[in-house]
Amino acid sequence: MSTTPQNEYIARINKVLDYIEKNITESFTLEELASEASFSRFHFNRIFRAFTGETPFQFITRVRLEKAATLLVIRHQDSVTDIAFACGYTDLAVFSRNFKSQFGVSASQYRLNKGQQSNMRQTDGKQKQPGSEVSAYFCFNTNQMKWRTHMNLNKSIEVQEMPAMTVAYIRHTGPYQGNEKLFENLWNRLFAWAGPRGLIGGPGFKSLIIYHDDPNITAEEKLRMSVCITVPPDTRVEGEVGKMEMEKGTYVIARFEVDATQFGEAWSWLYGEWFPKSGYQPDDRPCFEMYPEEPRDGKFIVDICVPVKPL
Repeated sequence: MSTTPQNEYIARINKVLDYIEKNITESFTLEELASEASFSRFHFNRIFRAFTGETPFQFITRVRLEKAATLLVIRHQDSVTDIAFACGYTDLAVFSRNFKSQFGVSASQYRLNKGQQSNMRQTDGKQKQPGSEVSAYFCFNTNQMKWRTHMNLNKSIEVQEMPAMTVAYIRHTGPYQGNEKLFENLWNRLFAWAGPRGLIGGPGFKSLIIYHDDPNITAEEKLRMSVCITVPPDTRVEGEVGKMEMEKGTYVIARFEVDATQFGEAWSWLYGEWFPKSGYQPDDRPCFEMYPEEPRDGKFIVDICVPVKPL
Protein backbone atom coordinates (compact mmCIF):
# COMPACT_ATOMS: atom_id res chain seq x y z
CA MET A 1 0.00 0.00 0.00
CA SER A 2 1.72 3.17 -1.18
CA THR A 3 1.56 6.39 0.78
CA THR A 4 -0.13 9.21 -1.13
CA PRO A 5 -0.04 12.87 -0.08
CA GLN A 6 -3.72 12.62 0.89
CA ASN A 7 -3.08 9.56 3.05
CA GLU A 8 -0.23 11.40 4.77
CA TYR A 9 -2.65 14.21 5.64
CA ILE A 10 -5.17 11.66 6.94
CA ALA A 11 -2.47 10.05 9.09
CA ARG A 12 -1.51 13.38 10.65
CA ILE A 13 -5.12 14.38 11.34
CA ASN A 14 -5.83 10.96 12.87
CA LYS A 15 -2.76 11.37 15.08
CA VAL A 16 -4.03 14.64 16.49
CA LEU A 17 -7.55 13.20 16.94
CA ASP A 18 -6.04 10.35 18.97
CA TYR A 19 -4.05 12.88 21.00
CA ILE A 20 -7.15 14.93 21.77
CA GLU A 21 -9.23 11.89 22.72
CA LYS A 22 -6.51 10.54 25.03
CA ASN A 23 -6.15 13.91 26.79
CA ILE A 24 -9.70 15.22 26.50
CA THR A 25 -9.76 16.55 30.08
CA GLU A 26 -6.71 18.75 29.45
CA SER A 27 -6.45 22.24 27.99
CA PHE A 28 -5.05 22.53 24.48
CA THR A 29 -3.37 25.28 22.49
CA LEU A 30 -3.42 25.57 18.72
CA GLU A 31 0.38 25.43 18.70
CA GLU A 32 0.33 22.18 20.69
CA LEU A 33 -2.15 20.49 18.35
CA ALA A 34 -0.37 21.73 15.22
CA SER A 35 2.92 20.37 16.56
CA GLU A 36 1.30 16.97 17.25
CA ALA A 37 0.13 16.87 13.63
CA SER A 38 3.47 18.19 12.30
CA PHE A 39 1.77 21.10 10.55
CA SER A 40 2.52 24.81 10.71
CA ARG A 41 0.29 26.49 13.29
CA PHE A 42 -0.55 29.11 10.68
CA HIS A 43 -2.21 26.53 8.42
CA PHE A 44 -3.27 23.78 10.84
CA ASN A 45 -6.71 25.22 11.61
CA ARG A 46 -7.72 25.31 7.92
CA ILE A 47 -6.31 21.83 7.22
CA PHE A 48 -8.08 20.31 10.22
CA ARG A 49 -11.38 21.88 9.23
CA ALA A 50 -11.03 20.73 5.63
CA PHE A 51 -10.68 17.11 6.73
CA THR A 52 -13.13 17.01 9.66
CA GLY A 53 -15.68 19.74 8.90
CA GLU A 54 -14.92 21.39 12.26
CA THR A 55 -12.21 23.58 13.70
CA PRO A 56 -10.03 21.87 16.34
CA PHE A 57 -11.82 23.64 19.16
CA GLN A 58 -15.27 22.93 17.75
CA PHE A 59 -14.26 19.26 17.68
CA ILE A 60 -12.91 19.38 21.25
CA THR A 61 -16.05 21.12 22.55
CA ARG A 62 -18.37 18.67 20.81
CA VAL A 63 -16.50 15.57 22.02
CA ARG A 64 -16.42 16.89 25.60
CA LEU A 65 -20.15 17.63 25.56
CA GLU A 66 -21.02 14.25 24.00
CA LYS A 67 -18.89 12.54 26.63
CA ALA A 68 -20.74 14.51 29.31
CA ALA A 69 -24.08 13.47 27.83
CA THR A 70 -23.06 9.81 28.03
CA LEU A 71 -21.80 10.15 31.61
CA LEU A 72 -24.99 11.90 32.72
CA VAL A 73 -26.90 8.76 31.79
CA ILE A 74 -24.52 6.07 33.08
CA ARG A 75 -23.10 7.76 36.20
CA HIS A 76 -26.26 8.28 38.22
CA GLN A 77 -24.37 8.97 41.46
CA ASP A 78 -22.21 11.78 40.01
CA SER A 79 -23.42 15.36 40.12
CA VAL A 80 -23.58 17.54 37.03
CA THR A 81 -20.61 19.45 38.43
CA ASP A 82 -18.58 16.25 38.83
CA ILE A 83 -19.30 15.29 35.24
CA ALA A 84 -18.47 18.74 33.90
CA PHE A 85 -15.07 18.59 35.62
CA ALA A 86 -14.50 15.00 34.40
CA CYS A 87 -14.99 16.25 30.83
CA GLY A 88 -12.41 19.01 31.03
CA TYR A 89 -14.56 21.97 32.12
CA THR A 90 -13.34 24.13 34.99
CA ASP A 91 -16.27 26.56 34.87
CA LEU A 92 -19.74 25.11 35.49
CA ALA A 93 -21.45 28.14 33.95
CA VAL A 94 -19.55 27.67 30.69
CA PHE A 95 -20.37 23.96 30.68
CA SER A 96 -24.06 24.62 31.34
CA ARG A 97 -24.27 27.22 28.58
CA ASN A 98 -22.46 25.02 26.05
CA PHE A 99 -24.47 21.92 26.97
CA LYS A 100 -27.81 23.67 26.49
CA SER A 101 -26.62 25.13 23.20
CA GLN A 102 -25.63 21.66 21.97
CA PHE A 103 -28.60 19.59 23.20
CA GLY A 104 -31.38 22.16 23.64
CA VAL A 105 -31.95 21.39 27.33
CA SER A 106 -30.01 21.74 30.56
CA ALA A 107 -27.74 18.92 31.69
CA SER A 108 -30.12 18.08 34.56
CA GLN A 109 -33.14 17.92 32.25
CA TYR A 110 -31.18 15.83 29.75
CA ARG A 111 -30.35 13.31 32.48
CA LEU A 112 -33.99 13.18 33.57
CA ASN A 113 -35.29 12.74 30.01
CA LYS A 114 -32.78 10.00 29.14
CA GLY A 115 -33.42 8.20 32.42
CA GLN A 116 -37.15 8.06 31.71
CA GLN A 117 -36.53 6.82 28.16
CA SER A 118 -34.15 4.14 29.48
CA ASN A 119 -36.70 2.93 32.01
CA MET A 120 -39.35 2.70 29.28
CA ARG A 121 -36.99 0.74 27.02
CA GLN A 122 -36.09 -1.65 29.82
CA THR A 123 -39.78 -2.21 30.61
CA ASP A 124 -40.55 -2.87 26.94
CA GLY A 125 -37.54 -5.18 26.68
CA LYS A 126 -38.64 -7.24 29.65
CA GLN A 127 -42.07 -7.66 28.13
CA LYS A 128 -40.59 -8.84 24.83
CA GLN A 129 -37.75 -10.94 26.28
CA PRO A 130 -39.03 -12.70 29.41
CA GLY A 131 -35.97 -15.00 29.37
CA SER A 132 -33.34 -12.29 29.83
CA GLU A 133 -32.61 -12.83 33.56
CA VAL A 134 -29.05 -12.39 34.81
CA SER A 135 -27.46 -14.12 37.81
CA ALA A 136 -23.86 -14.06 39.07
CA TYR A 137 -21.70 -16.96 40.28
CA PHE A 138 -18.08 -17.50 41.28
CA CYS A 139 -16.02 -19.71 38.97
CA PHE A 140 -13.44 -21.62 41.06
CA ASN A 141 -11.49 -22.68 37.95
CA THR A 142 -10.70 -19.09 37.00
CA ASN A 143 -11.20 -17.40 40.39
CA GLN A 144 -13.47 -14.86 38.70
CA MET A 145 -17.08 -13.80 38.81
CA LYS A 146 -19.17 -14.89 35.85
CA TRP A 147 -22.82 -14.51 34.96
CA ARG A 148 -25.52 -16.91 33.80
CA THR A 149 -28.04 -15.47 31.38
CA HIS A 150 -31.03 -16.65 29.38
CA MET A 151 -30.46 -14.17 26.58
CA ASN A 152 -30.39 -16.43 23.54
CA LEU A 153 -27.60 -14.53 21.75
CA ASN A 154 -25.28 -14.44 24.78
CA LYS A 155 -22.75 -17.26 25.20
CA SER A 156 -20.71 -16.05 28.18
CA ILE A 157 -20.02 -12.95 30.23
CA GLU A 158 -17.26 -12.11 32.70
CA VAL A 159 -15.23 -9.20 34.03
CA GLN A 160 -11.47 -9.43 33.66
CA GLU A 161 -8.29 -7.41 33.28
CA MET A 162 -7.30 -6.69 29.70
CA PRO A 163 -3.60 -6.11 28.97
CA ALA A 164 -2.29 -3.03 27.24
CA MET A 165 -2.32 -3.39 23.45
CA THR A 166 -0.74 -1.61 20.52
CA VAL A 167 -3.05 -1.56 17.52
CA ALA A 168 -2.75 -0.50 13.90
CA TYR A 169 -5.98 0.90 12.51
CA ILE A 170 -7.87 2.38 9.61
CA ARG A 171 -10.49 4.89 10.69
CA HIS A 172 -13.88 5.72 9.22
CA THR A 173 -15.92 8.83 10.00
CA GLY A 174 -19.59 8.77 9.10
CA PRO A 175 -22.52 6.32 9.14
CA TYR A 176 -21.61 2.66 9.51
CA GLN A 177 -24.43 0.75 11.18
CA GLY A 178 -25.61 -2.17 9.03
CA ASN A 179 -23.15 -1.38 6.22
CA GLU A 180 -21.45 -4.74 5.66
CA LYS A 181 -19.68 -3.59 2.49
CA LEU A 182 -18.06 -0.70 4.38
CA PHE A 183 -16.66 -3.00 7.06
CA GLU A 184 -15.47 -5.49 4.46
CA ASN A 185 -13.68 -2.73 2.57
CA LEU A 186 -11.98 -1.38 5.72
CA TRP A 187 -10.81 -4.84 6.79
CA ASN A 188 -9.53 -5.64 3.30
CA ARG A 189 -7.46 -2.45 3.21
CA LEU A 190 -6.02 -3.07 6.68
CA PHE A 191 -5.11 -6.70 5.94
CA ALA A 192 -3.65 -5.72 2.55
CA TRP A 193 -1.26 -3.47 4.48
CA ALA A 194 -0.58 -5.96 7.30
CA GLY A 195 -0.13 -9.16 5.25
CA PRO A 196 3.14 -8.29 3.43
CA ARG A 197 4.59 -7.09 6.75
CA GLY A 198 3.95 -10.41 8.49
CA LEU A 199 1.60 -8.84 11.01
CA ILE A 200 -1.37 -11.21 10.65
CA GLY A 201 -1.76 -14.12 13.06
CA GLY A 202 0.65 -15.39 15.67
CA PRO A 203 0.39 -15.59 19.48
CA GLY A 204 -1.89 -12.99 20.99
CA PHE A 205 -3.06 -11.61 17.64
CA LYS A 206 -6.43 -9.89 17.89
CA SER A 207 -8.74 -8.08 15.51
CA LEU A 208 -11.13 -5.51 16.89
CA ILE A 209 -13.31 -2.52 16.12
CA ILE A 210 -13.14 0.52 18.39
CA TYR A 211 -16.17 2.79 18.62
CA HIS A 212 -15.08 6.28 19.63
CA ASP A 213 -18.54 7.85 19.87
CA ASP A 214 -21.97 6.96 21.23
CA PRO A 215 -24.32 6.47 18.23
CA ASN A 216 -27.25 7.52 20.45
CA ILE A 217 -25.66 10.95 20.92
CA THR A 218 -23.25 11.77 18.09
CA ALA A 219 -24.67 12.72 14.69
CA GLU A 220 -24.24 9.91 12.15
CA GLU A 221 -21.99 11.92 9.86
CA LYS A 222 -19.53 12.51 12.74
CA LEU A 223 -19.37 8.97 14.18
CA ARG A 224 -15.79 7.66 14.38
CA MET A 225 -14.95 3.96 14.16
CA SER A 226 -11.57 2.24 13.79
CA VAL A 227 -10.95 -1.31 12.51
CA CYS A 228 -7.79 -2.55 14.23
CA ILE A 229 -5.33 -5.39 14.60
CA THR A 230 -2.82 -5.82 17.40
CA VAL A 231 0.79 -5.21 16.35
CA PRO A 232 4.21 -5.10 18.05
CA PRO A 233 4.82 -1.72 19.74
CA ASP A 234 7.69 -0.84 17.38
CA THR A 235 5.60 -1.33 14.21
CA ARG A 236 5.99 1.50 11.73
CA VAL A 237 2.79 2.79 10.15
CA GLU A 238 2.18 5.13 7.27
CA GLY A 239 -0.55 6.72 5.22
CA GLU A 240 -4.10 5.92 6.20
CA VAL A 241 -2.89 3.26 8.67
CA GLY A 242 -2.45 4.76 12.12
CA LYS A 243 -1.21 3.33 15.41
CA MET A 244 -2.37 3.86 18.97
CA GLU A 245 -1.86 2.46 22.45
CA MET A 246 -4.76 0.99 24.39
CA GLU A 247 -4.25 1.09 28.14
CA LYS A 248 -4.71 -2.00 30.28
CA GLY A 249 -7.84 -2.02 32.38
CA THR A 250 -10.89 -3.85 33.66
CA TYR A 251 -13.54 -4.78 31.09
CA VAL A 252 -16.74 -6.73 30.93
CA ILE A 253 -16.32 -9.18 28.06
CA ALA A 254 -19.65 -10.45 26.75
CA ARG A 255 -19.56 -13.05 24.00
CA PHE A 256 -22.43 -13.25 21.54
CA GLU A 257 -23.28 -15.24 18.43
CA VAL A 258 -25.10 -12.88 16.08
CA ASP A 259 -25.92 -12.26 12.47
CA ALA A 260 -25.26 -8.90 10.85
CA THR A 261 -28.62 -7.49 12.02
CA GLN A 262 -28.28 -8.44 15.72
CA PHE A 263 -25.26 -6.44 16.91
CA GLY A 264 -27.48 -3.62 18.16
CA GLU A 265 -29.64 -6.07 20.13
CA ALA A 266 -26.53 -7.50 21.82
CA TRP A 267 -25.23 -4.06 22.79
CA SER A 268 -28.66 -2.95 24.06
CA TRP A 269 -29.02 -6.06 26.22
CA LEU A 270 -25.58 -5.57 27.78
CA TYR A 271 -26.38 -1.98 28.77
CA GLY A 272 -30.06 -2.44 29.57
CA GLU A 273 -30.07 -5.81 31.34
CA TRP A 274 -26.59 -6.78 32.52
CA PHE A 275 -25.19 -3.46 33.77
CA PRO A 276 -28.10 -2.58 36.12
CA LYS A 277 -27.73 -5.97 37.87
CA SER A 278 -23.94 -6.33 37.81
CA GLY A 279 -22.63 -3.95 40.47
CA TYR A 280 -20.53 -2.23 37.78
CA GLN A 281 -20.85 0.94 35.74
CA PRO A 282 -19.20 1.75 32.42
CA ASP A 283 -15.90 3.57 32.63
CA ASP A 284 -15.22 6.34 30.10
CA ARG A 285 -12.52 4.65 28.02
CA PRO A 286 -13.48 3.50 24.50
CA CYS A 287 -15.40 0.26 24.12
CA PHE A 288 -14.76 -2.19 21.31
CA GLU A 289 -15.76 -5.44 19.64
CA MET A 290 -13.25 -8.27 19.38
CA TYR A 291 -13.54 -11.14 16.90
CA PRO A 292 -12.01 -14.42 18.15
CA GLU A 293 -13.18 -16.46 15.14
CA GLU A 294 -13.88 -16.09 11.45
CA PRO A 295 -17.60 -15.62 10.67
CA ARG A 296 -19.33 -18.76 9.41
CA ASP A 297 -22.62 -19.11 7.56
CA GLY A 298 -23.49 -15.48 8.19
CA LYS A 299 -22.91 -15.79 11.95
CA PHE A 300 -20.36 -13.79 13.93
CA ILE A 301 -18.77 -14.69 17.25
CA VAL A 302 -18.09 -11.31 18.85
CA ASP A 303 -16.78 -10.26 22.25
CA ILE A 304 -18.26 -6.92 23.22
CA CYS A 305 -15.74 -5.28 25.55
CA VAL A 306 -16.78 -2.35 27.72
CA PRO A 307 -14.49 -0.75 30.35
CA VAL A 308 -16.00 -0.95 33.82
CA LYS A 309 -15.51 0.20 37.37
CA PRO A 310 -17.50 -0.54 40.58
CA LEU A 311 -20.68 1.42 41.21
